[in-house]
Amino acid sequence: MVRWIGTSAAVICVLMCVATGLALIETDEWWIRVLDFPRLQIAAVLLIALLIYRWTGPCGATAGALLTAASVVALLWQAWMIVPYTAAWPQQLLSAEVCTGDARVRFLLANVLQENRQFDRLLDLVAETDADIILLTEIDDQWTEAIEPLAGTYPYTILEPLSNTYGIGLYSRLPLIDGEIRHILEEDIPSIRTRVTLTDQIEFALWGVHPSPPRPKDDTDERDAELLIVAKEASDASLPAIVAGDLNDVAWSSTTTLFQEISGLLDPRIGRGLYATFNANWPLMKWPLDHLFASQDWLLGEFRRLDDIGSDHFPILVELCHQPQAAGAQEGNQPEGGDRQEANEHIEEGREAAE
Repeated sequence: MVRWIGTSAAVICVLMCVATGLALIETDEWWIRVLDFPRLQIAAVLLIALLIYRWTGPCGATAGALLTAASVVALLWQAWMIVPYTAAWPQQLLSAEVCTGDARVRFLLANVLQENRQFDRLLDLVAETDADIILLTEIDDQWTEAIEPLAGTYPYTILEPLSNTYGIGLYSRLPLIDGEIRHILEEDIPSIRTRVTLTDQIEFALWGVHPSPPRPKDDTDERDAELLIVAKEASDASLPAIVAGDLNDVAWSSTTTLFQEISGLLDPRIGRGLYATFNANWPLMKWPLDHLFASQDWLLGEFRRLDDIGSDHFPILVELCHQPQAAGAQEGNQPEGGDRQEANEHIEEGREAAE
């Protein structure tokens, strides 16, 4: 029995090592890119399996040493990818000591799950959080009709409800300027771009995105390209910039890392925690898919994962404080020599795949 347990643990170690190695391959293939997501789960399973294997020791000295070494390397690599999203790492987007008045803006981000019909739970959450800007994804006509009462408090809107799970909507107390729905690569996947008036003297640029996830018959070409197109636009913006939404990508993936390097935007999760938003229904399988990235002239007032609203995503609340003087005190991921060329290649591949 003990030997059978040890052999099973050895097999699991091999599988976790293979999964770790496959995730290092630079490819758009969906079945490899999904391995970016469960890094914490892979690390946990690998650690448990390795401890069981070492306790039972069913293999010979050489094979056992090789498997142990490979497992330790894989475990350390997974941990290295995750540790920036813990309190053990320096914060990338620094906290504001005080964030009040006109410089403050509060965002509520929620993937509502199109088939979810618990509209009142979202409305209650809006009332509770008192956000200035609400970005919703997966809204359809039923959703926009059910939450129409928001128009009284949030008179500025940009909406494209759809029945394909890619509907998107922006509700704002703050005036929106030149707001538009765009279809960057795919006609059935909209995104939002607008300027927002924070005060008479301050405007900022805002992008709302919800690209498609990696899944069978749907590689990541278009998702990666859309995110990198937005990253270049944010980098070129003359205003403070914010990109938010359900990116269908985890914070530590090569695409999101490249997105940050190209855009120069900061991630409030780095140095604070995972704040996993998906899947709200799976206790042991959660990862951060819903994001907000901000330029260096913002500081963080608050970052919270909120209560379940009947969706498979948890909403998040992000409070930012506009402080231009902060730009000299914080620094995001910096592009390396070939990063811009890599981004351009991904964008071209995405455009070709979308044709």
